[in-house]
Amino acid sequence: MDITTAGSSAEAREDPGWLGVEEASPLTGKNKVTKVAAEAKRWSSLVNATLVVLIMTMPPLIFIGGRLGAPTVWIKSTVANLGAPDGEGSKKDALLGGLLAPGFDEQSCASRYQSVYYRKNMTRQPSPYLIKRLRDHEALQRRCGPGTEPYIRATERLRSGQQVLDSNDGCNYLVLISYRGLGNRILATTSAFLYAMLTNRVLLVDPGHGDTLPKLFCEPFPGTTWVLPSNFPVTNFRDLEEATPENYANVVLNRSRSVTGLRFVYAFLDHASSQASRLVYCDDHREFLHRVQWMILRTDQYMPPGLFFNPVYREELERMFPRKDSVFYIVSRYLLHPSNEVWGMITRFYNSYLKKADERLGIQIRVFDDKPLQHILDQVLACTSQEHLLPGVESTGGEAPSLPTAAGGRSRSKAVLITCLSSWYHDNIREMYWKSASTDGEVVSVHQPSHEGRQHWYHDEHDMKALAEIYLLSLTDKIVTTGWSTFGYVAHALGGLTPYITVKPENETVPDPPCMRTVSMEPCAFTVPNFDCAKKNFGEYNPPRIPNIRTCEDAFWGVKLTDTE
Repeated sequence: MDITTAGSSAEAREDPGWLGVEEASPLTGKNKVTKVAAEAKRWSSLVNATLVVLIMTMPPLIFIGGRLGAPTVWIKSTVANLGAPDGEGSKKDALLGGLLAPGFDEQSCASRYQSVYYRKNMTRQPSPYLIKRLRDHEALQRRCGPGTEPYIRATERLRSGQQVLDSNDGCNYLVLISYRGLGNRILATTSAFLYAMLTNRVLLVDPGHGDTLPKLFCEPFPGTTWVLPSNFPVTNFRDLEEATPENYANVVLNRSRSVTGLRFVYAFLDHASSQASRLVYCDDHREFLHRVQWMILRTDQYMPPGLFFNPVYREELERMFPRKDSVFYIVSRYLLHPSNEVWGMITRFYNSYLKKADERLGIQIRVFDDKPLQHILDQVLACTSQEHLLPGVESTGGEAPSLPTAAGGRSRSKAVLITCLSSWYHDNIREMYWKSASTDGEVVSVHQPSHEGRQHWYHDEHDMKALAEIYLLSLTDKIVTTGWSTFGYVAHALGGLTPYITVKPENETVPDPPCMRTVSMEPCAFTVPNFDCAKKNFGEYNPPRIPNIRTCEDAFWGVKLTDTE
């Protein structure tokens, strides 16, 4: 989830269920106390009777959650009247003003059509020019993607070692290597898609070890796939390094400025890449990269701010995104649709714990240590107090507070969603509001979907939980995230939320201030040029002054897009 692996060496504690229920968890469907044998007969008769009624009275449905005793997710086969969590029954614009293409099988990807009922209206609208470019790119993916004649010819040439420059069928390809945690992989995928659009390349994403990608996300392009086929001819492409001769930096440093003799060009934009490798941001693709049919990209970072450094790309990007702080927000809404299994996890948890609250607060805590840290908890609580995100608690014996009321005269409620590899922070915050009333009388409930103990890479169930938590965080009204955390970057940017971000403490002391509001909802980009592309003198620190790009609040070496000059 982050570029630095978790320092924990401890095994993940046993997690028989997700927070506080003995029955099946609304997120995973797993039981904390197994009662299948005792319940099987009752469930069988109940389900049979219910299905008879449903078949007679309801429109076509899909049943998801096949394990006996698992909570049920009903997904209607129409986008109308989906039973929205806010109680609205009217049909909403599931295609988001033309951002999404029609024609998908709605049953194969429920999130594509149902997410509009869980999210607020889009705060940034896609430009007409971006919508046109998306339809053009979809056509390219269908015409040249896996299984087509152009793709078969291109892979045969690659396998035989035949070089192709300036292909006459207009089918060029960008292969993204998938690696590191889920937050990094999501940032890399959205970045690669935008780069593929800018350079008119078909995007093919490495599904990762165990073919994780299809288990997490639906296909984004109608009539084709974005998954790199398993028979891709470059068998060792995941092992390519910065020193490989095909690396763009080596071609430039050798002053050949030519791709003659190369089957493909490799772009190494890992967080630890050299400034020479970052020259790829400055390439005039019309003269160099554009000529090569195959390009392989290795990155674990968010690239769009770096692409704005290149005048060739900047003009096109400004046409696509008139508001510069909307790049990830809009691209992710187009590209990233959770699979039906993950969507079931999301909706079960949301409907069980978050739906009825008057306000939802997300708190994402990422700690690179193997033990709970009191100063991290103190920092989070100082942040939520300073920014009036959480109420204080009454001391013992104080007068009962007056109750703030919501609609209908009931007490105002706040649901707090905490995500962390450890449950310790959640347990302490929940206990604080269990033992004492809030100072303003607000009813505070605290929830944590999982506590995996340590991060796992390419573990299907772990990644599915992580994606569900990212998405749940993005559905909150306000959010606190941890600095340097790509998991947090994705969560707030996906939701269009400008976060309160906690800065890294020094000497186990709570910083002052403990957190700050960021200038933009865009993720921070760690790996960008620190030189002027026009001069291309990467040996000197000479970053250009580019409108709408600012230094990140949590990383002085990173930059982010904003909507202010």
